[in-house]
Amino acid sequence: MEAELRRVAAALAGPGQPQAGLAALDGALAACIGHRLFTVLVLDEARGVSRRFHSSQPDAYPVSGEKPIRRDSEFYGLVVEQGQPRICRNRDDIIRAFPDHELILSLGCDGAVNVPVRWDGRTLGALNLLHRAGHYTEEQLPQLSVFAALALAPILRTLEGRSL
Repeated sequence: MEAELRRVAAALAGPGQPQAGLAALDGALAACIGHRLFTVLVLDEARGVSRRFHSSQPDAYPVSGEKPIRRDSEFYGLVVEQGQPRICRNRDDIIRAFPDHELILSLGCDGAVNVPVRWDGRTLGALNLLHRAGHYTEEQLPQLSVFAALALAPILRTLEGRSL
């Protein structure tokens, strides 16, 4: 993991932000944790939407796709309000958690983890990793929190509107 973290840090220090940093983060997460689909969501509370700002599968999940924020959802309560990761362990969890579960399942993803990206006591976005059932566990959460912290600078830049 150490080498991957160094690569992400170097990418974040270089030009081409935030895309270069998010691409490096995608590669590091693939190597250290694993995913079939990786997206980064940025919350726009003022507009009431979450916007996809990075996708490892842009054909299925295009960048800049938006979804209404569902404040009554488990995702919002746990990930956004409480700042806790959410693990979907199997197909039933995916169906319950995601309105677009048919597309997710068609990509061979029946497990997921949503990791909040937080700053100053607020959730600004989330890292969303999807893979096969049972792939994500509580033991991975400390590593995932480090990667979420590295996503903070690209998300803050996105919220400032300088990288749209």
